[in-house]
Amino acid sequence: MVIPKDLLYTETHEWVRVEADIATIGITDYAQHELGDIVYVELPDIGDEVLAGSSFGSIEAVKAVEDLNCPLSGEVIEINDKLEDTPESINSSAYEQGWLIKIKISKKSELDRLLSSEAYQEIIAE
Repeated sequence: MVIPKDLLYTETHEWVRVEADIATIGITDYAQHELGDIVYVELPDIGDEVLAGSSFGSIEAVKAVEDLNCPLSGEVIEINDKLEDTPESINSSAYEQGWLIKIKISKKSELDRLLSSEAYQEIIAE
């Protein structure tokens, strides 16, 4: 499994890339592997407010439908609308083309609750 060291992670298998006060959010390589072939993604609208720990959409694979849990609170400023036509890009490129949303972070203190790549590695190794 690929676990980039420059990202932060959640126990529910989302990743976060932070640049200034903008967070790009996706699901991890581990999560996409566990789900299998992804066929549909439901994402919030631009301008929606999301809360850390709450669902911001869902992801549907051949095997299951799972909620997407937001790692941080903020306002959705961009969605990956390419996933509407090619949701399978999450399977092939979870950390690049397969990102889900970008938010303007409203509570930077929530970053302290996220996991390092090493801590995430320990969770999925169990």
